[in-house]
Amino acid sequence: MATITERALAATIDHAILKPEFTRADVDAELDIAAEWKVFSVCVRPSDIPHAVRRLEGTGVAVGTVIGFPHGTTSTAAKVAEVRQALADGASEVDMVINIGWLRSGFDEQVVADIAAVVDAASGHITKVILETALLDDEQIARGSRLTEQGGAAFVKTSTGFAGGGATVPHVELMRANVGPDVQVKASGGVRSYADALAMLGAGATRLGTSGSAVILGEARRVDAGEQAIGAVDATSY
Repeated sequence: MATITERALAATIDHAILKPEFTRADVDAELDIAAEWKVFSVCVRPSDIPHAVRRLEGTGVAVGTVIGFPHGTTSTAAKVAEVRQALADGASEVDMVINIGWLRSGFDEQVVADIAAVVDAASGHITKVILETALLDDEQIARGSRLTEQGGAAFVKTSTGFAGGGATVPHVELMRANVGPDVQVKASGGVRSYADALAMLGAGATRLGTSGSAVILGEARRVDAGEQAIGAVDATSY
């Protein structure tokens, strides 16, 4: 992918506000960044959902959250309860962590059932399934992607950002190759620059999870301005 406009890129970004040490002031600063740059959504800690919904009211920025985060090892019943509470608090999307141990163990039926229960609890709201690719080999990533589709989720996602590794182009390509056209790919973790964003979108991602929205979109804005300036020069040469 050569370039993408600032506005088109912002429409792919879920601005991550998930660090456990964040104070309310830290959260507010990040919410304000999301509103300023008009990203698609924020992804906040479950306890921050009601506040985020209030603060972002009227901005057009959606509020999403995480389920079973960051390890994916909570029970299916607990994940379902988290989803129901998140929706009641105003979240519009949920990003659940797959049961990584089950996936690595080859417990495919249990993995699908876990995902399907969350999708059902989400009642039509978008569900994304985080594989945590840094902890998986290629076979597990490919199989996890297929199980995500079997469970009915809308997205398969690379990473939490809390497992020592994030999205890579080969992993995004592998995920894209193992799901059908109705399932999208979210690249998350380590997406920190405009070049990173372009690489992930070029590999097949349609959504980006990042805490570096201002940096990425600032770079996109400068690219936009440069292209417009070049266009203006070209126009005067005829």
